[in-house]
Amino acid sequence: MGFGLGIIKMRMQETTMKETGMTTTLDVIVIGAGSAGLAAVRQVKKKTDKFVLINDGPYGTTCARVGCMPSKALIEIANAFHARNKAEAFGIRGSEHLRIDIPAVMQRVRALRDRFVGGVLKSTEAMGERSIAGRARLLGPNEVAVGDQVFQTRRIVIATGSRPVVPQPWQALGDRLLTTDTLFDEETLPARMAVIGLGAIGIEMTQALARLGVEVAAFDSSDVLAGISDPVVAETARQSLLEEFAIHAGHEVTLSGTTNGVRVQAGPVDIEVDRVLVAIGRKPNLGDLGMESLGVMLDQRGLPPFDRTTMQIAGLPVFIAGDVNADVSLLHEAADEGYIAGVNAVADKPICFQRRTPLSIAFSDPGIAAVGQRFATLDTDQCLIGNVNFASQGRALTAQRNQGVLRVYAAREDARILGAEMCAPAAEHLAHLLALAIDRGLTAHELLAMPFYHPVLEEGLRTALREISQQSPGGRPDLSACGSYQAEALD
Repeated sequence: MGFGLGIIKMRMQETTMKETGMTTTLDVIVIGAGSAGLAAVRQVKKKTDKFVLINDGPYGTTCARVGCMPSKALIEIANAFHARNKAEAFGIRGSEHLRIDIPAVMQRVRALRDRFVGGVLKSTEAMGERSIAGRARLLGPNEVAVGDQVFQTRRIVIATGSRPVVPQPWQALGDRLLTTDTLFDEETLPARMAVIGLGAIGIEMTQALARLGVEVAAFDSSDVLAGISDPVVAETARQSLLEEFAIHAGHEVTLSGTTNGVRVQAGPVDIEVDRVLVAIGRKPNLGDLGMESLGVMLDQRGLPPFDRTTMQIAGLPVFIAGDVNADVSLLHEAADEGYIAGVNAVADKPICFQRRTPLSIAFSDPGIAAVGQRFATLDTDQCLIGNVNFASQGRALTAQRNQGVLRVYAAREDARILGAEMCAPAAEHLAHLLALAIDRGLTAHELLAMPFYHPVLEEGLRTALREISQQSPGGRPDLSACGSYQAEALD
């Protein structure tokens, strides 16, 4: 679906012609059909039909095509196969005879991926000729070109997304180097792999590959795992992951081709693998977009200054949303930013939005999550910290998920919940509970007043909250002060 070099047939009230081509006057142009761009369009079309969505490259969003969804499909399969290792402890015999069919695994991942992408594509297909396939180029804060076509517009939303970072020297490795943009198209997996990058994606994929039977090692120049800054949580995560794969952190990584694969060097480590998955981050899709035409100072990445409460660029009628602004590359944040940009693109003047409580999750096992303020940002003299170690937590023990630790941070003066970091079973659910508490400004005492059914993993959160409550002078003689039995079966 594109206009090519022909005449655009659109129902619009204002159209002017130039001898060199056609110039169409619009209310809004949205550049990029990813999560942020589609969220912006949903808001724009509530107010005007004088808009277009311009997209260069694949449709279907990063999340559905190469991100959140296919990665979770692979993780779920890997976890299902890994569960055989618990079978003997549960009295289930014969698990040693189970085998994994990797081509079938990858086929299922692609089938689910295509289903998710298909669902997203319907939203752009329904837009008809308001959806343009082509590369947009900014000519100024009110003008966009696509090929020979020029559009005048009142507002612009830039939501062009991001792409994997691959250092130039590594690109010579060709198809021996994978990213999450290419991994899920593989029909099978090699016997030996290295994963470069220990952020959330790197950790998720390394563990999944290891659980699928790939001999895999993880590398990073940094010692930080999944962004965790709490040393207790970080060490717990490291020890847990080391049970499944090798971690080599704190040294620059060098890759070079060999006759049969790739040589990976990092400090004292020198190994050869068949393929390498690079997961060291993503960079904004800004090349050839014409950002310099906006007349504002750009940073070293080519990014302009913008207000994250309005998504507006330096007072211009231009908004930037999603991964392209390199702020927080998460789907729910991209959707929020697209919403904000879309609302403001059709508003008389920009509206400032309160952003949500920060929340990040790595879908490893145990899960790794951070919510609210991170440990590194705290004034620990003004904080109370509640801990729980899941090694002896009742429900975790029965499920053989008794690994991990949760650390909750609260203000010393009133025990108000500030944040948490964790490597724990059910981390994704615990983090959501804490995000709600932080958003509502709840104290540990108030959160303890809610019911905790027995036996559930959330009782681990209650243990951490009780530790905070005992340190706080704000305790009250009500049910929030109900104490622990000090017994695994009851707590």
